[in-house]
Amino acid sequence: MPIINRIAEYHDELTEIRRDIHAHPELGFEEHRTSALVAEKLKEFGVDEIVTGIGRTGVVGVIKGKTNKSGRVIGLRADMDALPIEEAQPHEHKSTNPGVMHACGHDGHTTILLGTAKYLAETRNFDGTAIMIFQPAEEGGGGGNEMVKDGLMDRFGIQEVYGLHNAPGRAVGHFATRPGSLMAAADTFYIDIVGKGSHAARPHSGIDPIIIGTDLVQAFQKIASRNTDPLKSVVVSVTTFHAGDTDNVIPHTANISGTVRTLDEDVRDLAQERIEQICKSVGEMHGAEITCKYNREYPVTVNNAERAAFAVDVAKQIVGEDKVVDDTDPVMGAEDFSFMLNARPGAYIFLGQGDTAGVHHPDYDFNDEIIPTGCSYMVKLVETGMPAQG
Repeated sequence: MPIINRIAEYHDELTEIRRDIHAHPELGFEEHRTSALVAEKLKEFGVDEIVTGIGRTGVVGVIKGKTNKSGRVIGLRADMDALPIEEAQPHEHKSTNPGVMHACGHDGHTTILLGTAKYLAETRNFDGTAIMIFQPAEEGGGGGNEMVKDGLMDRFGIQEVYGLHNAPGRAVGHFATRPGSLMAAADTFYIDIVGKGSHAARPHSGIDPIIIGTDLVQAFQKIASRNTDPLKSVVVSVTTFHAGDTDNVIPHTANISGTVRTLDEDVRDLAQERIEQICKSVGEMHGAEITCKYNREYPVTVNNAERAAFAVDVAKQIVGEDKVVDDTDPVMGAEDFSFMLNARPGAYIFLGQGDTAGVHHPDYDFNDEIIPTGCSYMVKLVETGMPAQG
């Protein structure tokens, strides 16, 4: 089955909604206007129940099918937050919030789920209950975890859950996913080094925290090359290094921070253990005090094998077998939909949006052409997963 005709008729309306959201971006847990707009639209569409404030600024809509003989409940999720980036492109719908923009397409994801809700509330051609999940704070805030901790799954009886993300660089309307680990866990580390300041001409009288920091940076790279099974993946990136204020003083302190990305919990444990061990050993070697704060942020995004196969079959219904990849390579980026997949089986999928600027780039914009494809896919997850009863 191709794109649903009725959804195609919504395209202009949904594009207008998407561009309105784009023009008014909000950071994580600040999505007050977006949440209000979502709730307003769900009410307009005739959604049975609308709950706000789940996970602080999240919104949930409940849509009941014509029948409920099966008792099945499927959740569909979209993220709503923007990023602290200044938008570069002079669109008519350019951000009106300086320094904040929808640089990851969450405006498009929210619109796709609104279009899905509009169609499902209008037709109700399924047996069971569909839950529309509009999530805050995906970009580092852990909004998915906040919604789960707030009772999302149990309160609404969700049995399985699905999400999607636009994919720049992948052909327009093409889908890709895989069973198992699809996106990486994301952890962060913050390291404070206390050495001994001295005159730059007398380095022997001090303990140089810059030298110590460079030792740490180099040692961390050996976690991938010498500590990890070469058939497994780990990325350790030091992304900040701050020390000193002038050219003739060896500073007393330095600070570094960064991120660790892994696709396997054992490797995740190993990376944390090695970073902490390296900090301890290098500190002792130089006679410095090193404090390491290691934070586990987003877990690995793991697709349930059976649910991933179902998602692939549905995607093929929409765009054809030749436009769906079922064994795409994992991505070392992270996604807090992982918290929902840890709570319930489900699947995450990528939807190509063509040759556009990449996500998190100031030139990025969501491709409105793929809205009907995303809506049709999500509708069919519900209608195929909970087929209507006679």
